[in-house]
Amino acid sequence: MGAIATFFSPARISDAVLYGLSAVFAVFTAAASTLPPHRAWGAIAWWGYAAAFLVTFVVLRRLLLTFVVFAAVTIVPLVTQAVQRTGGRTDRAQEEVLVVEQMGRRLLDTGTPYLDRPDIAALPASERLLGYSPYQPGMSIFGLPRAFFGNHWWTDARIWFAAATVVALLWTLRLLSELVAPPGLVLVAQSVAVLPICALTLTTGGDDLPVVSLSLLAMAFTARHRWAAAGVAIGLAGAFKLFALPAALVLVVLALQSGRRNAWTFSGLALGLPVLAMLPALAVAPSAFVENVLRFPAGHGLVTSPAQSPLPGQLIAASTDAGRTIALSLLVAAGLAIGVWLVRRPPKDTRAAALVVTVGLTAAIMLIPSTRFGYLLYPAAFAALWWALRPTAAPVDRPANLWSASSGAA
Repeated sequence: MGAIATFFSPARISDAVLYGLSAVFAVFTAAASTLPPHRAWGAIAWWGYAAAFLVTFVVLRRLLLTFVVFAAVTIVPLVTQAVQRTGGRTDRAQEEVLVVEQMGRRLLDTGTPYLDRPDIAALPASERLLGYSPYQPGMSIFGLPRAFFGNHWWTDARIWFAAATVVALLWTLRLLSELVAPPGLVLVAQSVAVLPICALTLTTGGDDLPVVSLSLLAMAFTARHRWAAAGVAIGLAGAFKLFALPAALVLVVLALQSGRRNAWTFSGLALGLPVLAMLPALAVAPSAFVENVLRFPAGHGLVTSPAQSPLPGQLIAASTDAGRTIALSLLVAAGLAIGVWLVRRPPKDTRAAALVVTVGLTAAIMLIPSTRFGYLLYPAAFAALWWALRPTAAPVDRPANLWSASSGAA
């Protein structure tokens, strides 16, 4: 009876549902997506998800299975697309991959990863969108391999996005392994490694995954009271993309609850590293930095962002002449509400901080006038961490081995 209970445990049933629905999503993407890189991902990924669905009740080590599925639904299609792109297929990468690689080249050539407004205006109209680089200067490091070594599959920016993601995720799981039960570890891993929205994003574009994985790593460091390491992790994430800033600000409030010294240490690194990354770009061409990082995302560039998903913010913005103002007003109101929450009930632990970040990012993604469904991978990952850190999830025995800890009914 024990074996039967393990076989049909809620955790294994949830895995079967996850992999089964993911297979359906991949099939639908392969058949119906209007984006060639997405169709190419779905055509390969559905096999991995389908196989995982079939073996879910046989393979005992759930965390190990998670990373096998990650290899099948992310690494294999990613490398395939990178190889095909190197061979001449121009439809095997989304625009953000090209943008990041151009950032790396410009950094080497001019000392800044950005083009100024007159330089972008001088480009053909069809190329002006790719002339913008709406990321923090640190993102350009993922474009440096191609700038240094030329056009090879392994210099594709997505390969390096994946490498950074895997390192940060494994480190996160190692830190959490003595704090949460195996089901929590599996859920955190699944939220980054096999959730379709993450696998698809990393395979076809990928720039968000290092940011979210480093943010999770920072959270894990705070759970172990390692404030300097947490500051470095979230600071690096912020040097790549501003999406890490909300998590950093919430963690500053958390650090204050543990003492001023920890708060100063964490804040100096979390906010200082992004500023340090900005300084060279600001010194070389400040107007180019403003044009790319501030004006373009705010909708004041020479072209508009293609990020359009039918979320409430976009629907409100398109509904009336004043729609954009209404959506932005609601966004500000949501931000103020989160601020009041932080002041009146500051997070006392990492789990509480993860909940604030989850709610705040969800509200922001829903209300920003120009956004994408793919950004929901951020709150999904923080929600998984929040669940994993629930008080009843603490393991009775601290596992000696991360992988064997996820076997059995876990």
